[in-house]
Amino acid sequence: MNKNFALIGVGGYIAPRHMKAIKETGNNLVAALDKSDSVGIMDSFFPQANFFTEFERFDRHVEKLRRENAGKEVSYVSICSPNYLHDAHIRFALRTHADPICEKPLVLNPWNIDALQEIEEETGRKVNTILQLRLHPSIIELKQRVERELRENPCKIFDVDLTYLTSRGRWYHISWKGDDDKSGGVATNIGVHFFDMLSYIFGSVQKNVCHVRNPDVAAGYLELEHARVRWFLSVSADYLPQVARDNGQTTYRSIIVNGDEFEFSGGFTDLHTRSYEEILAGRGFGMEEVRNCIQIVHDFRVSDPIGLGDTSHPFCKKVK
Repeated sequence: MNKNFALIGVGGYIAPRHMKAIKETGNNLVAALDKSDSVGIMDSFFPQANFFTEFERFDRHVEKLRRENAGKEVSYVSICSPNYLHDAHIRFALRTHADPICEKPLVLNPWNIDALQEIEEETGRKVNTILQLRLHPSIIELKQRVERELRENPCKIFDVDLTYLTSRGRWYHISWKGDDDKSGGVATNIGVHFFDMLSYIFGSVQKNVCHVRNPDVAAGYLELEHARVRWFLSVSADYLPQVARDNGQTTYRSIIVNGDEFEFSGGFTDLHTRSYEEILAGRGFGMEEVRNCIQIVHDFRVSDPIGLGDTSHPFCKKVK
């Protein structure tokens, strides 16, 4: 049976991937909310969906569907709003007897998870989060490789360099994404799913060091159960390697594991649809699974940068 969805933040960058996933899984978007009314992209997916610019009217509409229209109620609420609003919008979904599907980061602070778990238990609903890297074929292959090597040598420690650069214009720092209180900063906003991937593959965190933290760059060092990780994240094109510039790329993703380059810039096109397929099948990633990465970015955010050292990522030398 087709499910009815509502979507919060339909005017945002990531919302089209969610609408595409809803459509490709054979479901229907019945209501959408955004304070901006520049949402013509909806015509490509669900032109008949009711659209609201005020939360109160959106809330009233979703509640009326639940109470007055048997079979028309919203089963899932997709949340694509700014990071600092995720907690409140998850609560809204749970109160309306719907399962939230929330973009990363699920929340900004680890204690928010505890409070949401209580409401989840009270309502009997399931909070789902998008951790698309766990479904990326190359990441699945890497995890399988690591597991094979750990079976042969359970004490093995891998040396890992993670580099992720995604060029953003001047608008980025003017928007909510440039406000650490709203986005959590670079490490949270663009890196939280990478930290989930690392802890998913290499185990729990033993040490978390902040080397650089500024509006454009976040860089640090992680010791995981089975890995030593130097990492570098940036929203500035200034740090793109020459190979990316030569290919006209504005985004660069790379993992080096024990000296072997593991580049995974491609393969992201359909991962939201894959995520929705898993969620609809009852195999979505829940709140406890996201706890490690939320703890990592929170601890990094409240740490004092120590500057460059033996464990800092090579790209840190480029930062002025």
